[in-house]
Amino acid sequence: MKNNAISIRIIDPAEIFKIVPFLQKLGNNTVSETLIKERLREMVEQNYECLGIFDEEKLIGTCGLWFQTRHYAGRSLEMDHVIIDDAYRGHGVGKKLVEFVSDYAKKKSCNWVELNSYVHNFPSHKFFYNQGFVAKGYHFVKELN
Repeated sequence: MKNNAISIRIIDPAEIFKIVPFLQKLGNNTVSETLIKERLREMVEQNYECLGIFDEEKLIGTCGLWFQTRHYAGRSLEMDHVIIDDAYRGHGVGKKLVEFVSDYAKKKSCNWVELNSYVHNFPSHKFFYNQGFVAKGYHFVKELN
């Protein structure tokens, strides 16, 4: 891997399905491809953007971006479903991603960047702490059947 071959850019909504294999891996293939595509179509109609991390033209990672205004923070960007191909981890790609997202958030007049990480994902916790993130709370969910 040549570090200068790594680039990060927003994925055109018309090409959003490129990220499906990454989302399937992230979710341990628990959601069907059809349902992921249906949800992605809906997401791009909402306040959602997605970026791709590329080694030349090969997609090696992805990160969703949600924009919102919070009463406690003002305008913010939430990183979502961050995943980088295993072969590229430990080579500075994640750091480059956080720098890109932080700069992009500033250009969009955001006051902060936030994200959620699964409770059991200790490597990601360590990584994000090292990138200057702090834990502000817990993310609770309740599944509605």
